[in-house]
Amino acid sequence: MANSRGLSLFLASSAFVASVWGSAQAQSYPTKPIEMVVPTSAGSGTDVIARAIADIVQRNKFLPQHFVVQNRVGGQSVIAYNYFKTKRGDPYVVLAATGTILTMAHRPDVNIGLDNYTPIALFAIDPQSIMVGADTPYKTVKDLVEAARRDPGSVVAAVTSPQGTGRMVLWLLEKAVPGLKFKFVTFKGGGEAVTSVAGGHTHFTTENLSEGLAMVQAKKLRVLAVTSDKRLSAAPDVPTLTEAGYPIQVGTLRGFVMPAGVPKEAAEVMATAFERAYKTPTWQEHAKRNLYQDTFLKGEAYATFLAQRLEELREFYDAIGLGKKPKGG
Repeated sequence: MANSRGLSLFLASSAFVASVWGSAQAQSYPTKPIEMVVPTSAGSGTDVIARAIADIVQRNKFLPQHFVVQNRVGGQSVIAYNYFKTKRGDPYVVLAATGTILTMAHRPDVNIGLDNYTPIALFAIDPQSIMVGADTPYKTVKDLVEAARRDPGSVVAAVTSPQGTGRMVLWLLEKAVPGLKFKFVTFKGGGEAVTSVAGGHTHFTTENLSEGLAMVQAKKLRVLAVTSDKRLSAAPDVPTLTEAGYPIQVGTLRGFVMPAGVPKEAAEVMATAFERAYKTPTWQEHAKRNLYQDTFLKGEAYATFLAQRLEELREFYDAIGLGKKPKGG
């Protein structure tokens, strides 16, 4: 009953129309620049896609105003999400959302449920990967897994969040292989994580392939597998994790949301602009170059997808203690 009520509130918030929003305002919207909040550091996968879309919208004049990208980093994204939560009803704020939007919805200590958003568009699913330093002895995922299984905790992964999709890949591997235990360290963004691996400070990363692509091309990193459902056309020689013997298919969501309570007309204007951006050759080339899984959902379809994905992830969140209330709370 609680989950059903939460979904109803979520869908209702995405359709909310402010009574003060007149037709003249709707037609002229937006009349000033729009803040695009990015909860990760510059150069991260989320930052890259946010700036790419902002640039496409501006250059093609899909909106009469431009985006101002703001990286609000810290607290494992809590700072950005808490800031965004205060913007309820404000049509001049957009959040570049990842799977962290689901993490926040599950954490009782932050209490930022899905009813705090008006989903606009899901652009892609950015597959995770297994990337190691080019000079490491690990040639296959099995090599890496066996080394960690023989000496639990000795193999260190670089991830961007202890609750993120990269961390989930570690958990799924540990769940699939008895006795397997990885150690992990967190970084502010995927760019920092892959740099750590390339520099030999950590053994591997399970972050997005797009974030390490430049270092792979520079032969500083080696890709052992990707977590997509099939091999990527731009990387046909890289096996999927399923092909490597570990049936794991996950990825980071790449989408955009507005605050709950924004006028329906404003949400529709924004969704239309994003959809037009998605259809441009510029975005299609960007998506191909960054090895995204092509996925596009708009408005209510995106809202429903998020609610369903949250239910699917609850086992992982509970397993890592994300659903527990803090002591004294």
